[in-house]
Amino acid sequence: MPKDSHVNVTGTIVDVHPGGQFKIQLETGEDTFVTAKLCGKMRKHRIRVILGDRVDVGLSPYDMTHGIIQFRHKK
Repeated sequence: MPKDSHVNVTGTIVDVHPGGQFKIQLETGEDTFVTAKLCGKMRKHRIRVILGDRVDVGLSPYDMTHGIIQFRHKK
């Protein structure tokens, strides 16, 4: 699937799961959560993501509960 077909949203990391999975609360609603993992470029360049970071997430239009973390905002 091309990268431009993802739905881009912003959220905050609220939980870290084993296996590189993160639970992210979206800014669109208080109880809107998705599960996401790091994209390949972030793993390649060893960009660390910790609890409380604001991130940009690309959601698949087919399944809006899973996504890929594409960017970490600086504080």
